[in-house]
Amino acid sequence: MSVHSIVSAVTEKIVERSKSSRSRYLARMEVAVSQQPKRKALGCANIAHGFAACGPHDKNQLRNGAGPNLGIVTSFNDMLSAHQPFEHYPDIIRRAAREAGGTAQVAGGVPAMCDGVTQGETGMELSLFSRDVIALSTAIALSHQMFDAAVYLGVCDKIVPGLIIGALSFGHLPAVFIPAGPMTSGMPNEEKGKIRQLYAEGKVDRAALLEAEAQSYHGPGTCTFYGTANSNQMLMEIMGLHLPGTTFVNPGTELRDEITKASALQALSITALGNNYTPIGKIYDEKAVVNGVVGLLATGGSTNHTLHLIAMAAAAGIILTWKDLAELSKVVPLMTRIYPNGKADVNHFNAAGGMGLLIRELLKQGLVHKDVTTIMGIGLDGYLVEPKLNPGGGLDWKEAAAVSRDDTVLRGCEKPFQETGGLNVLEGPLGHAVIKTSSIPADRHIVEAPARVFHSQEELHVAFKLGELHKDVVVVVRFQGPKANGMPELHRMTPPLAVLQDKGFRVGLVTDGRMSGASGKVPAAIHVTPEAANGGAIAKIRDGDIIRIDADAGRLEVMVDETEFFARKPATTNLSKNGQGTGRELFAAFRNLAGRADQGASIFEEV
Repeated sequence: MSVHSIVSAVTEKIVERSKSSRSRYLARMEVAVSQQPKRKALGCANIAHGFAACGPHDKNQLRNGAGPNLGIVTSFNDMLSAHQPFEHYPDIIRRAAREAGGTAQVAGGVPAMCDGVTQGETGMELSLFSRDVIALSTAIALSHQMFDAAVYLGVCDKIVPGLIIGALSFGHLPAVFIPAGPMTSGMPNEEKGKIRQLYAEGKVDRAALLEAEAQSYHGPGTCTFYGTANSNQMLMEIMGLHLPGTTFVNPGTELRDEITKASALQALSITALGNNYTPIGKIYDEKAVVNGVVGLLATGGSTNHTLHLIAMAAAAGIILTWKDLAELSKVVPLMTRIYPNGKADVNHFNAAGGMGLLIRELLKQGLVHKDVTTIMGIGLDGYLVEPKLNPGGGLDWKEAAAVSRDDTVLRGCEKPFQETGGLNVLEGPLGHAVIKTSSIPADRHIVEAPARVFHSQEELHVAFKLGELHKDVVVVVRFQGPKANGMPELHRMTPPLAVLQDKGFRVGLVTDGRMSGASGKVPAAIHVTPEAANGGAIAKIRDGDIIRIDADAGRLEVMVDETEFFARKPATTNLSKNGQGTGRELFAAFRNLAGRADQGASIFEEV
């Protein structure tokens, strides 16, 4: 089927506005390409340092051989469940490389912090900036120029976007992303959510809450709800940077190990030393970016990607805007119900048909581009398969499901859960904002109520406990943007707001902060841009102002006379408290450099 007219038109607009920056990027990548390993041109002392710690076989290969050398960039740490499985991946990759006549080395590690651990704590103020630190760390790892391709071991919130940005700075190198997979299903997410609400109401104690959380997050692998981590993994597959069908295979299985081996072999097969040269700078083009956006919308994915997709695209010279997302959202249906917009988790999604069925349905409706470059040397229609172990222990590729095995979790485009995508962009006198609609009840898409203004989520919790919010209210939490305090996630606000909504009150949230991929059922206008700390109109809202959030019409209004509203002096707050402790003093330069949310909230300038 031909590409949908709106998808085609949006893609063309991106191509046109990116023409200059994309051309500069591709020209820079072309200069970096070499048909011989870069390490061969290094001085003798340089390359001797590069293989000094290798065993005899690898040392000889790097010194005298002509085979490719694979760089491994890893986010392994054994504190975080999603990254713990990566501990043994380098050994698997090294063995695979040797069998193929090449070598592999861990080029470097990148930090991997967990928003789940830092949620509501001061460490969360480093979270968004960790993405750009990861990009910088990736560049440092690859700067030794010892490598002909790279594999990237990363999963969670800022790690994959940071790895992509770093990989695109070395866009002349082939890049394969290798997932770890989700942990097996634990306590159902809906049950966990209920216990969180009961705790917020004071009806269960901390021990009960901790037990529920421990039953949910119980082993190695990605958290199973559909937040930023699993949205990342979906993106890597639909953009052609994972092997087909490999995204949601559980860790610690023979199949997962074979996928890791096959991923390494694929990276080695597409270097500039052979005939199938496929650099990431070629794969990551305008069509791949649009496919990623469509996948995010169709699955009701993480709101964090309204920042990350823009920053990632910019690293390849591609200018993506919130308006592009809004236009695509009007024609891309919501095809999944995965917590927080449903009861299922990603294991249920995978069992229902997973990525193969999702891509098949999107292709059938012309909502994604088929004619893209992928790491497999095939178009997106080659991703309608899934891996299985054959009797010899290797991989076979079987056709993915043609119809959903559970239409309460995954549906085709002809009978979606809702006709439009899971994200929308709001406009109005307060600027621009993002709202996730996939998990909001239809009768809550429009909220109009008096404002109650806070400058921290802690202030909100105090007011909630005092009973001051038990009424129709639009909570405004400002000075939470990237320049103010690093734009932490404000997910701790979800339980009290959900309690108020469940009591029958009309409740909404307006903030220049983030609410994460686990944004809940309360309508939340997030990422308000410009932010309060950068002169945004959100700083002029006062208690009692009537705020209107209209997710369907894409409007964010303050129902105050326009002349009066803009004549107000903006509120101020003491931001110095955000500059000390938990390492925050080291990130003052990041806060100063941070761009607007609608431009990716990045510290990097255009390529």
